[in-house]
Amino acid sequence: MAKVSYMTEEGLKKLKEEVDHLVRVERPKISAQIAEARDKGDLSENAEYDAAKEAQGMLEMKIAKLQEKIRNARVIDESQIDTSSVQIMNKVKLKNIKNNAVMEYMLVAENEADLKAGKISIETPIAKGLLGKKVGDIAKIQVPNGLLEFEILDITIG
Repeated sequence: MAKVSYMTEEGLKKLKEEVDHLVRVERPKISAQIAEARDKGDLSENAEYDAAKEAQGMLEMKIAKLQEKIRNARVIDESQIDTSSVQIMNKVKLKNIKNNAVMEYMLVAENEADLKAGKISIETPIAKGLLGKKVGDIAKIQVPNGLLEFEILDITIG
């Protein structure tokens, strides 16, 4: 069973651009490397040929995985996003109960996660612990180094 990936229109576009780059630019480069190595003679002892073939296999595997993600992608209609409780594509303002630190994260699909930009994957323990919570709720989230408690301060559309 294929895993459905929820993403924005922008995220899907980036994924398609990456596949296009791999197919149009990287694939021909590797084919040229294989041809060049093949021209050097005996393939049984040709490390360049083996390396190029391995790189080709890795590239084809990456292309196949990205294409599968695109096939299983479901674009989220941002006009249908609800802010009554935390869900994917919401921006959530949190307060750490322990140290009163306030932070803001946007819950996004795994391939759109970018911690520097404040976007965390829906697959992370923190995001999973926030799902379904409402403003004012306390989310108790088990993470590898203990239990974190966050108060939900605000939920907006990302």
